[in-house]
Amino acid sequence: PQTKAVDESGRTRFLGHAKEGTAITVSILERLRFSTKEIKLVDVMVRHHLRPTQLSQYEIPSRRAIYRYFRDTGETGIDILFLSLSDHLATRGQHLDLAEWQEHAQLVEYVLARHFEEESLTVPPKLFDGHDLINVFGLSPGPEIKRILEAVREAQAAGEVTTREEALACIEHLLASPPSKNK
Repeated sequence: PQTKAVDESGRTRFLGHAKEGTAITVSILERLRFSTKEIKLVDVMVRHHLRPTQLSQYEIPSRRAIYRYFRDTGETGIDILFLSLSDHLATRGQHLDLAEWQEHAQLVEYVLARHFEEESLTVPPKLFDGHDLINVFGLSPGPEIKRILEAVREAQAAGEVTTREEALACIEHLLASPPSKNK
C-alpha cells in the first residue's frame, strides 16, 4: 500500500515495493527477535522476488542472465523462484490469466532445470584465481582482480569460455579494455 500508484493508463503500479517491503519485513523480524541469518534470508527473498520475471523480455533467459540471477541471490535463488510463483498468484487473484500463469510457471521451470542440469552454469569451475592473476599478469591485489575473475566466471557461464587457454585470452582482452563504468 505504501508504494501503490495508478499510472496515466489506469494501471496500478507498486514502484519500489521490493525496497519498501524489505525495510518493513526486516523491521518486523528484528522486533520479533529472529536470528540475523533468518533476517538476511528473508531480506534477500523480498528484495529479489521480482527478479525471475526480469530475467528476459519475451524469450527464454540467457545463460548469462541465469548465472547473474544465482550469483546475486545465492542459496536463496530457488526459494525466490517459488516465491515469485506465489507472488504472481497473489497479485492477480481472481483476475488470473491462465496463459500468463503458464508462461510464468514455464519460466520458473526452465530456470530450475538449468540450475540442476548444468551446475557449471551457476557455479563455473575455477580456471584462474587471484594468485594466478598476480603471478601471470603481475597485477597488484585489489578490486581489479575481483572484476576480472567475475568477468571470466560470467563468460564461462555464458559458454564463451570453457578452457584455461580461453580464460587466458579473455583476461588479456579484459586487461586491454578499460573497465565498464556501469559495473
